[in-house]
Amino acid sequence: MKIAFASDHAGFILKQNIMQYLQQKGIETYDFGCDSQDSCDYPDFAHPLAQAVEKNEYDFGIVVCSTGNGITMTANKHQKIRAALCWQPQLATLARQHNDANVLGLPANFISQNEAIKIVEAFLEAEFEGGRHLRRVNKIPLAE
Repeated sequence: MKIAFASDHAGFILKQNIMQYLQQKGIETYDFGCDSQDSCDYPDFAHPLAQAVEKNEYDFGIVVCSTGNGITMTANKHQKIRAALCWQPQLATLARQHNDANVLGLPANFISQNEAIKIVEAFLEAEFEGGRHLRRVNKIPLAE
């Protein structure tokens, strides 16, 4: 499994900790930035991540900012991205099962590292159920 990561300065520490946790489990990770706690703009990192996930270069993406909102909204500007902002494991599970989410958004200022790990595990362990959900997911992209 290959997971892409992106954050802003507020999500930097949590992103680093999650990446380290996954690497210890043998999961390949790639960091699109940022690379410090210096103030920066999340779209600069969310867009390249979303493009790479759209091209299937990574199985999933994980994006982190203070509330999770801005970076998740940015990722969702891409037609093939279904980014879900999750602050509980059950939300992450349902995002995968019902919405085929391919990017997980996390709110660094509102969850602990332990909570974040549980959310990430729930997201990565869940599988899309298809069926009636597939019909709905297929209606998400705008016609090109």
